[in-house]
Amino acid sequence: MRRLFLVFLVLLILVGTGAGVWAASKKAMDLRQANGLTEYTPPDKFLSGNFVADELNPKFIYGPVKNFVASRKCPTSWLIEAGDKDHPAWPRAKDAEVEYTIYLEEDCPDKVVYYVFVDQSRLTPEQWIAWRKRFHGTSKTEPAYGSTKSKLDKACQDGCGIDGELRFIQIDGELLPKSPEKVLIDEKYSAIYDLDQRKKIAQ
Repeated sequence: MRRLFLVFLVLLILVGTGAGVWAASKKAMDLRQANGLTEYTPPDKFLSGNFVADELNPKFIYGPVKNFVASRKCPTSWLIEAGDKDHPAWPRAKDAEVEYTIYLEEDCPDKVVYYVFVDQSRLTPEQWIAWRKRFHGTSKTEPAYGSTKSKLDKACQDGCGIDGELRFIQIDGELLPKSPEKVLIDEKYSAIYDLDQRKKIAQ
């Protein structure tokens, strides 16, 4: 009897270990190929970190990223552009002012959703705004992001710094017109920090 119990226990462990192993759907594989994406394991700092869901003027901080992943109803995989997977600057660069794009794929029976994140786990608020100056110039960056930077500074002081940004959401390859933050608000996904009120949200 004990031997049968041990065999049963081993089978449970094997089934449990394999529970997360699944084959992506044909639609998901086709989208990966069309977009040149391959599977990727993000840094633990990013997965354990918080994120915002609006590039210009976020109202809330969410987190951690791994909790968002766990909240999805369908199987998920992290993806990155194939040419970037082994890029020497990501995420091992000595230059801390670097961010890169990764895709959280949610493979549902009726659709494939991409939550397009930017890993900013190497950026302080000062580096966050400096990085944007490279693309937008000082004249545009200061008025557009200056207020947000001060809010992020306060959030860091309150222990709610960010390590990522959910920048876009795509469904079956089509960009969703709503901002990711609006999507999260509509689905009542809980935030941990109110940037406008500059305070933590009671959980």
